[in-house]
Order: sequence, then structure tokens, then C-alpha cells
Amino acid sequence: MLKSPRNCEGQAVTENEINRAVQYVTATTSYGRETVAQIIRTGLAELTAMAASSSRHFTRETLLEYVCYWTIKRTALPEPMVREVLGCAGRWLDELYETLAHEHQGLLQDPDH
Repeated sequence: MLKSPRNCEGQAVTENEINRAVQYVTATTSYGRETVAQIIRTGLAELTAMAASSSRHFTRETLLEYVCYWTIKRTALPEPMVREVLGCAGRWLDELYETLAHEHQGLLQDPDH
């Protein structure tokens, strides 16, 4: 059984937070809510498994490529759809990260520094 994904404060990501991501991606793309939710949940599950089993540092691009590949394989959904949904979800996470970094300076630090 996979652990729940963690937010920037180390707490389990809530259903509400996942639903906000799904809502954002659904509004931004032409895909249905259930399909978007399946893709995001599958991608988050793999990220959680990786975080629990690896201490290696990955670039954002490498990590996104791996999660896309894994999600395509697990869901059997078309590659362009999975890439668009996870790319959009990634932009949502980037915006959330920037907001949190601005509001809580010092909480989120660049791992390269």
C-alpha cells in the first residue's frame, strides 16, 4: 500500500488539495474530471513511491518524464493526454510552490543551495 503524498509541510496531501489540482487541470484542459483525477492520482502515487524509496535527486524534467511514462503504462491512456494533464498539473504545482515560497520565506529552499 502506498503512503499518501506529502505537501511542503510534510503533512499528507488532503483530498481537498488533490481536488483543487483536479479542478484546475479540468478547467484548463478539455478532459473530463474522472480522467484527469485518474491521471493525477496515478502520477502522485508513483511520486510518493519514489520519494519513499529513493534519496536520489532528479531534475524536474527527468522526474516529469518518468512519471508521464509510468502513468501512461498504468492507465493505458493516450500519451498526449497524459502529458498534457501532468504538464498542466505541474504548472499548478509550480504556481502553488511560488505562492508558498513568497508567503513563507525560508520554508522552501532550493535543494542545490
